[in-house]
Amino acid sequence: MVGRALTCAVFALAGLLFYISAETARGTDLRTDNSLLRLSDVIRQRSTQNQQTQAQLTDLQHRADALAKQQGDPSDTAQLDPLRRAAGLDPLQGPGLTVTLNDAPPDATARIPGVPDPGVNDLVIHQQDIQAVVNALWRGGAQGIQVMDQRLIATSAVRCVGNTLLLQGRVYSPPYVIRAVGRTDGLRAAVNGDPTINNYLQYVAAYGLGWKVQESTALTLPGYPGSVDLHSANG
Repeated sequence: MVGRALTCAVFALAGLLFYISAETARGTDLRTDNSLLRLSDVIRQRSTQNQQTQAQLTDLQHRADALAKQQGDPSDTAQLDPLRRAAGLDPLQGPGLTVTLNDAPPDATARIPGVPDPGVNDLVIHQQDIQAVVNALWRGGAQGIQVMDQRLIATSAVRCVGNTLLLQGRVYSPPYVIRAVGRTDGLRAAVNGDPTINNYLQYVAAYGLGWKVQESTALTLPGYPGSVDLHSANG
């Protein structure tokens, strides 16, 4: 009797789980990537809204700065200017490097004999690839870094959703352009010596991922126009 009761209980529990799963899915396949695609659409919509809000915030900040200069002590401005430059809030100009990463053609095949044909993930830029370049440039003495059209600050985080880059509330597609102002010899040495970048370069040679490094005597990076308030932090 006990065995029969346990068997009935197991079947009842299994039926309940199937019912809950069906109610959760509501006729959809829980193992598809549709939810990820919907998330990407939402992020793109929020990105457009953030751009509009950012433009309004930048305009208000410019007005506030103008009023502060009119009413404040000139010595206060002189003390704040170096801090603003160090924080990435002011434009920066000087020599530097521009690094461009791009996906390989979707129909790419192995370029080197003995290398297996690529999978989908072998042909696209990943979050760690962009992060490796940014981190190497900081280590190489970069005074400031710009990713796409945005200046990085202390709270900036490079994230990827699918095959798109999410940066400070906005979404970007490849090619990904990273600019850094600093001594070009130090920047290039840091990039050339980074093991993650060297691993990426193996995929460049094998499958045709995009990679370009350009030196410049005069790069201009924009100042970061957004809020620098920290709203949350992970411990």
